[in-house]
Order: sequence, then C-alpha cells, then structure tokens
Amino acid sequence: METSELLKKVRQIEIKTRGLSRNIFAGQYHSAFKGRGMAFSEVREYQFGDDIRDIDWNVTARYNKPFVKVFEEEREMTVMLLIDVSGSLDFGTHQQTKRDIVTEMAATLAFSAIQNNDKIGVIFFTNKIEKFIPPKKGKKHILYIIRELIDFQPTNTHTDMAMALKFLTNAIKKRCTAFLISDFLDIYDYDNALTIANRKHDLIALQVYDQLETELPAVGLIKMLDAETGDETWIDSSSKAVRERYHRYYQKQLMEVAQAFTKSRVDNVSINTNEDYVKALLTLFHKRNYMR
Repeated sequence: METSELLKKVRQIEIKTRGLSRNIFAGQYHSAFKGRGMAFSEVREYQFGDDIRDIDWNVTARYNKPFVKVFEEEREMTVMLLIDVSGSLDFGTHQQTKRDIVTEMAATLAFSAIQNNDKIGVIFFTNKIEKFIPPKKGKKHILYIIRELIDFQPTNTHTDMAMALKFLTNAIKKRCTAFLISDFLDIYDYDNALTIANRKHDLIALQVYDQLETELPAVGLIKMLDAETGDETWIDSSSKAVRERYHRYYQKQLMEVAQAFTKSRVDNVSINTNEDYVKALLTLFHKRNYMR
C-alpha cells in the first residue's frame, strides 16, 4: 500500500474507532475489565457483608477477631491483542473481509485501552509469531498499531493458536487482559493452551466468520481455494447432498470451538462480517458485568 493511501486509511480508522471507543465503550470497557488486576492495600476489621474469602487469617489469629484484606484496583492494566493474520482472514463475501472487521475491532479496543489509561500491545501470528509489539501507552503508539493492523504482511498463511498462546504466557509475565481475535479455523489442538493462558491472564476470544462459510449457495460448480494451504478443489454446489455435507462440516467445527471455550472457561463472542461488531462487543461487555 502506498504511503499516502496508508495514511488516509489510518486516519479513517482512527476517526471511526476512536469515536466508538470514546462514545460507546467508555464506561462499558472500564466496568467489564476493571478490577482484573488488584493490589493489596491494607487490612481492617471485618464488617457485616464483607466477603469471607477476604479474611486475613494470620491477622485474625493474632488479634483474636476477624480482619479482612482490602484491595485497591491497580491504576493501569496491560491489554494484549493476539491477532490471527493467516490466509483465511482474507475471505469475505460482503462489503468487508474478516480481516477488515478484525482491524476495526482491534483498533477500537486499542483506543478503549488507552482511554482507560491501560498499556496496549499486539501479537500478530500465523503458525509462527509474525510480529510482537510490546505494550505501551500514548497516541503515537496507537497510530503505529493501527498502521500495522492495516498494512502488515505476514510471511506465512497457516494458523497455530497454541503456539501464539504459549508465546503470550511466556512474554507477558504480569497478569493482563488478552483478546484472541481469529476465525478459529485452526486444525491443531489448542484446548490446553487456552486453559493455561486463561489461568494466567484474563483471556477473551473474538471469533470472526463469514456467512458463506456456514451455508453454501446453490450456484453450480465452484472452485474452492484453501487460503492457508493453497489447495484448490471443484465442488458441485447444485447438489443438495454436497451443500448439506458442507453445512454439517462447518457446524462440527463450530461445536468443537464452542467446546474448547467452555472447557477452558474463556469468555467469547462470534461476529459475522455482515453484522455490527459494536453490538456484539457490547453484548460481551454486558455479560461480563452481569457475571462479575
């Protein structure tokens, strides 16, 4: 992408996503993710209504009456965006590809993090770590992230989420909030990596998909290209049996992904390329607030 075109695109994304994060996500983001990092402050005597899980048993034993630990919210949080940049994200049958949606969502979350005084970092991955942007603050850092979101060109096309999650747990020592953004069309087993990452960090999965991936239209012979392997095959979409088999295959994939999220207790939401991702994210934020 030429420099002038890139700068124009960066500006467009900045205006749209910064406005969304300021006007829509301002309170929702903070309330959904605040308190995930808590620092011990002091102890005080137990009061009616205090959570018994906060009792400091050492101090209680010393003074022979109950004391509870008082925590205060850490002023800043680290937010990591784990972004799948494999070949399958270039697919899209509507006005936007899956990659376009990922770019806008990631930029919106990045601006929300900065407005909440959080650090923001990014891990671009395929079946290897393509690029690691360490977490920082500031508008210059945000614009750099948006520029990379728009113009980054991966060297590989395959996907390995387990590898990316392991990198996160090793690279970010302190507990963070991490958004894993992908279409989750990964053939490798990543269940254990999800569980381990979610134990150390607050992991949220954002799954992006396109409607054509769920239902094959009856339009005759179609050449299908696997964007990650480059394999091509012709299928007869006019055959009802072929369409049903295709649909069952995708539904099986969806079920396996949902089971992985349930097993690892990872909060998640699925977003269609022809739907409003803002509404989907707000639904997720509301759910987290309700469950807190």
